[in-house]
Formats: sequence, C-alpha cells, structure tokens
Amino acid sequence: MNRTTHPPSSIQIAKEVFQIQAKALAATAERLNGVFDQAVTLILGTTGRVIVSGMGKSGIIGNKLAATLASTGTPSFAVHPAEAYHGDLGMFTADDVAILISYSGETEEVIRLIPSLRHFGVKIIALVGKAQSTLGRNADLVLDIAVEREACPNNLAPTTSTTVTLAMGDALAVALIKRRDFKPQDFAVFHPGGNLGRRLLTRIKDVMHTNLPLCAPTDSLREVIMTITQAGLGVGVVVENGELSGVITDGDLRRALFNHDRLDGLTARDVMTRSPLTVTETEMFAEAENSMLKANVTALLVVNAQGALTGILKLQDASLLK
Repeated sequence: MNRTTHPPSSIQIAKEVFQIQAKALAATAERLNGVFDQAVTLILGTTGRVIVSGMGKSGIIGNKLAATLASTGTPSFAVHPAEAYHGDLGMFTADDVAILISYSGETEEVIRLIPSLRHFGVKIIALVGKAQSTLGRNADLVLDIAVEREACPNNLAPTTSTTVTLAMGDALAVALIKRRDFKPQDFAVFHPGGNLGRRLLTRIKDVMHTNLPLCAPTDSLREVIMTITQAGLGVGVVVENGELSGVITDGDLRRALFNHDRLDGLTARDVMTRSPLTVTETEMFAEAENSMLKANVTALLVVNAQGALTGILKLQDASLLK
C-alpha cells in the first residue's frame, strides 16, 4: 500500500525556526563573561563616538545597533566598510570605539579596516562567530556570537546568527542604558516626534480632565451614580469643606452592592475609598501611566503643588497622544 508523505506545514517550519533561534540565544547568554562587561565599560569611557561597521546582513544589524545606541545616549553611527575604505575613514578619531561585525571574522571589507583603525588608535570590539578568526585575533575585545546552525534548512542563509548578533547589540544597548541611568525623560529628548515623543514629553496637566465629578460625603448612592454617569469618567470625587476626602470608582459601587443587603441610606462616605492615589499636575504623563499600570487602577486624582484637586487622569488618555 502506497503512502503519500506530506511536507511539514508552514506553521511547523516556523515553530522549528523559533526553537532553533531560542536555543541559540540561550546558549549565547550562558557564554557571556567578563568581556561583555569590559565592552560596556569601554563604551562608557569613550569621549568619542561608537562607530559600527559590517557587510551585508551584518551591516543591516549594525545599522540597527548604531541607531539604538544613538537614541539611548551613546553617540553612534554606522559606516559601510567599503565606503570607509574609500574616504569615510576620515570619520574615525582616536577617541572613538569601533564595533566591527563579521560572523566568519574573515569578511574582506571589514578586515581591511583594521590596519587603519590601529593607526588611528581606535579600540575595536568584534562581534564574531569565530574568536580565532582574523578579526577576532586583531580586536581588543571579542563578543562571541557563534551559533550551532542557521535556521535555514541548508545551513547557509544568515538567520540564527543574525538573530544572535541583533540580541548581542541590544544587550549592549540595554546594559549601557542601565549604567547611564538613562531615564524616560532622557529618552524623550532623542524622540521628540511622533507618538513616542508626545507620550514622553507630555505633562499630566496637558491631558487631565478638569470637569470634575464632585460628590459630597452625604450624597446618596443614587446621587453618586448620577454624578459619575454625567461626567463619563468612571469615578466620583468626594470633597468636604473644599478638601479631598476620597474617591468612588465602579469597583467601590460593586463592593457596596455585594456587602450590603440594602443600599437605602448608604452615602458617599460609606462606600468611598479614602486616601486615593494622587499625582501632581506637573509630572510627566508617561510616569503616571506606569504608576497606574503597576497599581492596577484606571484613574488617578491630580493635585497641584499645594495639594488642591485640579483634575483626573485616565489610563485611556494615552490614546489622545497617538
């Protein structure tokens, strides 16, 4: 009886690619040693720029690495190795650090840069798959990006190796962010445009709601619900003698429903949450958004420098910045 064999499905092939690459990333993480920390320290200590260079797929990864470094506080740019040899070497100075990427460590265009970089006094960090290659032997520091095999079925197309190279570059960038104590407001300086820039540069007072759903402590639950409904913010703010007393959320109303057999006679004071979370109106929106996510709340009360209530910030207000 003849049996027809079916090729593996595209989904199964994709899963195998993920598994191969995940295994390679885990192995690379296990091999990390003090050289990685030395590379981070070298970059931190340079008074010049980080100049990244690679050929082909490595060059594409290098472009991304340079862009990530530049946007997170490390002056950096990418140079095509062939163009460098035809004039762009003038971009290098003795104060710079070069990151050269070549999986084989024998890429001709990259190797040809080494004598000139040595002449200029540029320190070299190599991302290579073979430490004993020409590039590996002539670098000041070597970061190992070796992989067992490519995800390509012919073990030819750079797939797993480029993923590991990309991850190594990201690891350098993130380590530098941590070492520099690079804050969201610092990040915003390099990303003033688009949604990201707006989120990082916007202050709470720029987007908060000022039409406040105010309730008195003696308001009945019916009055509270009417106030919350009319405002459309999902919360009611309890104020007594001009002072903030508490907040009433949908969750507070549900708890009142479960905890009391009768709702007649209950007032705002009976169901409100005392000492609600507040933020000052001059804080950055991105910080307040993180606070809401950590506290698992959808709204914060906004106060001014004197502690007076001035607005309400909703988590959904992030959509206004898109």
